[in-house]
Amino acid sequence: MRPWQQGRIMPHCMSFSIHQPTGATRVSASRRSIEDFLAPLEKLSTTSHSLLSKPLPCFEVDSQSYRLPRYIFIGPKGGDDPIRLGIFAGIHGNEPEGPSALAQFIQVIESEPAIAKDFCLFIYPLCNPTGYEDNTRCSRRGRDLNREFWNNSVEPEVELLEREICSHAFHGMVSLHSSDSSDGMHGFVHGATLTRNLIEPALKAAGELLPLAQSGLIDGLQSRNGIIRAEYQGALSGPPKIRPKPFEIELITPKAAPVFLQTRALVSALISILSEYRKLKAYASNL
Repeated sequence: MRPWQQGRIMPHCMSFSIHQPTGATRVSASRRSIEDFLAPLEKLSTTSHSLLSKPLPCFEVDSQSYRLPRYIFIGPKGGDDPIRLGIFAGIHGNEPEGPSALAQFIQVIESEPAIAKDFCLFIYPLCNPTGYEDNTRCSRRGRDLNREFWNNSVEPEVELLEREICSHAFHGMVSLHSSDSSDGMHGFVHGATLTRNLIEPALKAAGELLPLAQSGLIDGLQSRNGIIRAEYQGALSGPPKIRPKPFEIELITPKAAPVFLQTRALVSALISILSEYRKLKAYASNL
């Protein structure tokens, strides 16, 4: 029996319902529908006072036009300038759990805006739209986009995201993934030293739903308590020479777990990161 089959339940404070957009989790020979996936978010953005739909410019693949969807959520204002946080998913097209989690996360913060107090969230749910359509790790051009960043890549998705990262100078960046090489929740950390103060509570929150990875070696990398401190060359991140460097976290769910548990675990982890970083900022301002 796998750990997630042992009757774990949702914490009371996170008792939201799961809406799976059409095509968000289906694995089949036919293409997934980006339009169906985005439809609930586009509808929500037309009525919301906090959520804006601002897709990035078009690019072409095989004479077809694509856009990277981008949603901007402006949380209730506190005393300081908003904290700019970039949240990314779907850089690997065969990992629809991250996009589903971001779709749910947007619905959660729309219903409870205080969760995003002091934040301006830039949310990119489908960073590899052709891979998402085709259910492939790589883009339709055959590139693993998560090995292309800051390496003079000519892949249009990477170029667009690099411009975004540079122009917004994020305080932090969070990427969502799923993996079939681990049976537990884990994460990568790099960037600011305060990152460990964010990922440990985030993994603890996710651990209410999914077990943490216990192995000391995940994908050939050293892991401790589900945390990996190495990084893959070319992974989505802030510019290498930028200072101060944003905090950078990757959250990875075990792909064998039920999708609804992966989704809930990622949403719980994101909410934890917002809460913990807000506390850290408030503490620093009082020093």
